Amino acid sequence: MSRHALVITGGPVPRNLGTLPAADMVIAADGGFDNARDLGIHVDLLVGDLDSASPGAAHQAQAVERHPVDKDETDLELALAAALNAGMESVTVIGTIGGRVDHALGNLLVVAADRWADLRIHLRIDGTRAWVVRDRVEVHGTVDDLVSLLAVGGQATGVTTTGLAWPLSNGVLEPGAGLGLSNRLAGPTATVEVGTGVVIVLMPAATGL
Repeated sequence: MSRHALVITGGPVPRNLGTLPAADMVIAADGGFDNARDLGIHVDLLVGDLDSASPGAAHQAQAVERHPVDKDETDLELALAAALNAGMESVTVIGTIGGRVDHALGNLLVVAADRWADLRIHLRIDGTRAWVVRDRVEVHGTVDDLVSLLAVGGQATGVTTTGLAWPLSNGVLEPGAGLGLSNRLAGPTATVEVGTGVVIVLMPAATGL
């Protein structure tokens, strides 16, 4: 069985998360420790410079990996590195689009970086589900649920989908282009395959999931 971790990020407490997947390890990225506590999630490892975690978090955490405030990596990067070092093969990143826009956008770019190619990354951004896809993903929902595909970090080629109202066959997605946005499920299951590049597949919270 694949070893799976939850990574809880900082910022406002995520909303409408629903049921979260089981995990072998829970990692809090700095202020994510307080979010985990508010969500009733036990944290195995607290990672970061602890500039946004509440006072006393380091003493409450089961284990702490503390880094200098002056660092070149974000707390999310440190948490993903900790997951890899612990032998995790997949992670679910728990976050929010609330709070600082630069952090929210930065986190989406971080998870798509080549550095994490060995991790299968799923995101829960408030009520939105998302997947970082380098090869293939299968998503489930109901007919007419929204699905958007975003190329990140460069062109994505060989993009082929099934189960969507407007399918792609060996298509090309460019960063910043509208192709791939606001598609929808034609049935309960869809697949997205990527030949080269990275695509983030999102099922927005507006679907009610």
